[in-house]
Amino acid sequence: MKLSTRDANVYFSKPDANKTGLLIYGADGMRVALKRQQVLSALLGPTAEEEMRLSRMSGAECRKDPAMVVDAIKAVGFFPGPRAVFIEEVNDTAAPAILAALEAWQPGDAQMVVTGGALKPTSKVRKAFESHPQAYAVGIYDNPPTRDEIETALRDAGVGQVPQDAMAALGDLAQTIDPGDFRQTVEKIALYKMGDDTPVSLADIAACAPTSTEAAIDDILMVVADARAQDIGPVMQKLIAQGATPVGLCIGAMRHFRALHRAACDTSGRPAIFGPNRDRMLAQSRRWGAPKLETAITLLTDIDLQLRSAGQHAPGMALVERGFIRLAMLATR
Repeated sequence: MKLSTRDANVYFSKPDANKTGLLIYGADGMRVALKRQQVLSALLGPTAEEEMRLSRMSGAECRKDPAMVVDAIKAVGFFPGPRAVFIEEVNDTAAPAILAALEAWQPGDAQMVVTGGALKPTSKVRKAFESHPQAYAVGIYDNPPTRDEIETALRDAGVGQVPQDAMAALGDLAQTIDPGDFRQTVEKIALYKMGDDTPVSLADIAACAPTSTEAAIDDILMVVADARAQDIGPVMQKLIAQGATPVGLCIGAMRHFRALHRAACDTSGRPAIFGPNRDRMLAQSRRWGAPKLETAITLLTDIDLQLRSAGQHAPGMALVERGFIRLAMLATR
């Protein structure tokens, strides 16, 4: 069965030990690994390795010895508790072993947790998990973490008392760094706040956040928010040469303008902006004002939808550059 993103996040936290297996696949190996780590921890507990309730193997090993997966799920452990067989880096060369194990599985056998890359819809392994009544398949895509995922990461790290402004700042940070770096930042915050019962503050986040978060993307966002339309083209050419993607630029711009909007609407005197460009961004938020920033966010949402549309044929970078120029001109009206 296929799991939606929302249902998958719930399942990763509370997996069903009576299911046959779970396939997690996606192009970003770090994101897949983090989800696999989460589900195995929730399924088996912290002592699974020591109690030999977890078997590990690779897709290449399964290809060479197709019977090893069936043997692993049928093996009886010395310790009580749920068991799992983790098979990583699987593609269709390992399909005979995986499909045989799915067919041979019976209640009481170890659950299979399988990870792979960007498996196509025609993949034999993916189709087998999606069509199996007692197994799940989950695709992990390069979308920023949801609020639920951020809250789960904070809870798992033991970080409590996160006010709204700090949660908003963490949401912005999660969109600018990769999942592994974000998880390390959350763990760093947990250590930083050890013995400190006060709520997490923006200063705490700034002290633990990576010192550099896509500085090149920040350059174009500053150019746009400062209404320097004439400088957008040259900076975009540099970003293209460095391998920036249209969706990545759009996500970064959305994060930047949402932060400006929160600052423009803030009445507490403590705007939720942190990092090396804080003073400059505060000045931008005052210059733009909330109404124009709302228009900017709407424009960026439209661009994001166009980029992700199946019927989109225009070059993505040209679409983003044209949108950035419109934003810069909007600021001067």
